[in-house]
Amino acid sequence: MNHHHPLASRMTSVLATGQRPSRLQRRGRYTPESMRHPGKMLPAIAATVINAFTHPGDLVIDPMCGIGTTLIEAIHLDRDAAGMEYEPHFVHLTLDNVRHAHHQGATGRAQLISGDARNIAVVYGVLRGRAALVLTSPPYGARTHGHIRSGRDNGGGKVIKRHHRYSADRGNLAHQPLTGLLEGFGRILAGSATLLRPGGVVAVTIRPIRIKGELTDLPGRIIETAQRHGLTLVGRHAALLAGLRDGGLVNRASFFQMLETRRARDRGIPACAIAHEDLLVFQPTLGLEEARR
Repeated sequence: MNHHHPLASRMTSVLATGQRPSRLQRRGRYTPESMRHPGKMLPAIAATVINAFTHPGDLVIDPMCGIGTTLIEAIHLDRDAAGMEYEPHFVHLTLDNVRHAHHQGATGRAQLISGDARNIAVVYGVLRGRAALVLTSPPYGARTHGHIRSGRDNGGGKVIKRHHRYSADRGNLAHQPLTGLLEGFGRILAGSATLLRPGGVVAVTIRPIRIKGELTDLPGRIIETAQRHGLTLVGRHAALLAGLRDGGLVNRASFFQMLETRRARDRGIPACAIAHEDLLVFQPTLGLEEARR
C-alpha cells in the first residue's frame, strides 16, 4: 500500500480553501437553485483535493454527491466523474449543474445514478478498479443551519430558517441517529473503496458537530468507522472555512454557529465557532488492496 501518495506532496497540512465566501465560490459556476441544498461541500475544497490526488483524465467518484460539487469541480478540471445521490430533487440539481458546467466549457464527462450509496459497489460495479479518487462527505443530521432571514432582513421580525432540511424520506441516512449514520457511512466507504484503482484514495470532509448541545468528535468517529471497514488513515488536513487576511482568520461562521457559540460561552463553556473542515484521506488496508489486484 502506498502510504505516501505521489501527488499528496502538493497538499499542505492547512488548506486556504476559504479565501472567498462559499456563495461567491458558487456564483455563476452553479445554478441559483443549488443553494437549496443545506449541506454543500465547499467548491475550493473539492478542487484542491482533486488537483492533489488526480491527473486530467482520471475518474473521480462521489457516492453522496448532493448538488454535484465534486462532479462539477472534477469535470472543470478535465477529470471524469461519477456520482450517486439518494434524493431525486438533488439529482435534478446535479444534472442542471453538469449541463451548466459543460456550457461553460468543462471538458470532463459525468455520469449520475439516483439511489442508495450503500449499494454503490453493485450499482457502479462496471467502474470497479478504475477510480483514482473517491471524495465525499456524510450528512450532519436531518436538519442543518441552512439559510436564515434575521430581524435585519424582515423588519425586526423573528429569525426565519429555510433550506435547512436534507429530506423528508426516513430512509435517508440523515435521519439516522449517530450510530446508524456511522454504520451506513461505513458501508458506503467500503463499497466505494472497491471502485478504487491501485494507489487510489478515499477522501472525506467532515467537522465536529453538536448533538443536543454536546460537541461530538465526528472526524474521530469517521476514522474509527473507516478502519472497521478496511481503510487506513494516510493523511489528515485542515481545510479552512475561514479566510486568511493579514495574518488572521476572517470568520465565515453561520449565524447559528455564532449564536450557539455565544450561548455556550454564556453557560461558561469555552466554545469556539468552527473555522475548518477535517480532510481525512484513506487507502485500503494492506492486504485488502493486494487481494483486489
